[in-house]
This record gives sequence, structure tokens and C-alpha cells, in this order.
Amino acid sequence: MRIHHYHDSTAFQTKDTSQIREIVHPDHSSACNQSLAEATVAPGATTQAHFHTHSEEIYFVLAGEGLFRMENESGEVEQSTLMTGAAVVIAPGRKHQIHNSAAQDLVFLCCCAPPYSHDDMHLWESLF
Repeated sequence: MRIHHYHDSTAFQTKDTSQIREIVHPDHSSACNQSLAEATVAPGATTQAHFHTHSEEIYFVLAGEGLFRMENESGEVEQSTLMTGAAVVIAPGRKHQIHNSAAQDLVFLCCCAPPYSHDDMHLWESLF
């Protein structure tokens, strides 16, 4: 058994401009079919709209508040407020974007299955 610690992971910026710390990923852990990362979006910042071809993604908000937009099955864009304790499931192919509407960092967990890959993230025009 291996325990993975948040502080052992180095922060980096993804294509969507959020700051990510990969806590568990097949490249550096015993996980095979999923990944877990912590994302941070600064106050007033908006991530780049994007979608994943293969990965289903779950966001779980640890701190802060933000506006979340996602394209639905008919292509219309829906908006919800995400705050501490909220979770949202993002199906593969659904365009999505998050805006930090608060004065503190918006911090959330991202779980991807299959695991997160830069090649699976495709940027899109803004949904805001």
C-alpha cells in the first residue's frame, strides 16, 4: 500500500489555465484507471472552456464559490453556482468552464476516469 500526499505533488498549469496538483495518477502511483487532482482558480479568474474526448470528470468543491457552465445534450449552455461541498459530473464530450466569482481561491478536486491526459483536453470558445 502506498499513501499519496498532496504536498508531494508539484503544481502546474493545465491547458484550461487552472493550477493543478496531481495527487494520484497512473504516471506516479498505483492507480490504473483514474486520476485525482486538486485545482485552484484565482479570484475573478475564468478557466478556458474545454472538453475531454474520453474522460468522465467529477469536480468536488473544497473551498470558495464559482459559476459553472456546461453544454447539455442539446448543445444549450446551463449555468449553476458551485460552492463548498458541491459536486458536478461532467460526461465525456461536454464543454465546460468555471469562473471564480468570490474573493478567495476556488479550490476543487478533479477526478478523471480514464486518467487525466493533456492530449484528451480540447480547448473551446468561452461559454461565459
